[in-house]
Amino acid sequence: MRVSRSAELRFLDPAIIARLGTLELRAKTIVEGFLSGLHRSPLRGFSVEFAEYRQYFPGDALSTIDWKVYARTDRHVVKKFEEETNLKGYLLLDVSGSMAYGSGSLTKLEYGSVLAASLAYLMQQQRDAAGLVAFDDTIRTFIPPGLRPGHLNAILHALDRQQAERRTDSAPPMNQLAEALTKRGLVVLISDLFDDPARVVKGLKHLRHRGCDVLVFHVLDHAELTFPFDRPVRFKDLEDASEMLTHPARVRDTYLAAVTDFIATYRRELGAAGIDYQVLDTSQPLDQALLTYLATRGKRR
Repeated sequence: MRVSRSAELRFLDPAIIARLGTLELRAKTIVEGFLSGLHRSPLRGFSVEFAEYRQYFPGDALSTIDWKVYARTDRHVVKKFEEETNLKGYLLLDVSGSMAYGSGSLTKLEYGSVLAASLAYLMQQQRDAAGLVAFDDTIRTFIPPGLRPGHLNAILHALDRQQAERRTDSAPPMNQLAEALTKRGLVVLISDLFDDPARVVKGLKHLRHRGCDVLVFHVLDHAELTFPFDRPVRFKDLEDASEMLTHPARVRDTYLAAVTDFIATYRRELGAAGIDYQVLDTSQPLDQALLTYLATRGKRR
């Protein structure tokens, strides 16, 4: 799918997103701007199935007339479609302490929350049922997938209330969700993955084993990816409050190599498990995340 870098996509800039006000406004602006930039809407044909023919009535769109039937029978009939929910989508948002870090206009939690809100808004447009699971070492908020009026607002309000404070242990929440699932769906994990990779991968595999398609957005701050520091700096662990004074020049190469290996491990292990994986830099627009979601969503058609 190709994306036009039109003027609408300027609204995906994180610095602009940070100034847009409410989470609802941010999500709506991002999704509508993104869809306006696509050459072909990804929504077409996602949420409707052909049901039957019915007689044409004045006021019906001419595009709904089946002209092949008219040619055979000399009757104007309209294709009748019925909407249906295509899937249940679970948005898993990491709200552990490490997600509070941010060197730019948005913290990782704010960036992840905007992404979760945008995906929920997009799911609603596609008639998919969206749910929210906010977690750290346990599930803090659970909103089951739904399409009822007001459901999106419930998700947005829950996202607004999240605070990144506690330690990370993502395996128990993922295993708890996996055991609770009764039908296969799409699980989207939004996290910095600052956890034991083996336990994270095992938890995600559990969700795959339960029949879910799984998509992982690995959210990292730009400074975490590039280590731009050039003066002695004191780093503080946001989960256990420990501190370390570091001379960046002495550790930069070792740090960047460790980050490269960290990402490569997840890419390799998740790829082998059939789990989609995308690294997101919080300084970059969200269009790549939305494209990745739509590509994964399209596999289920």
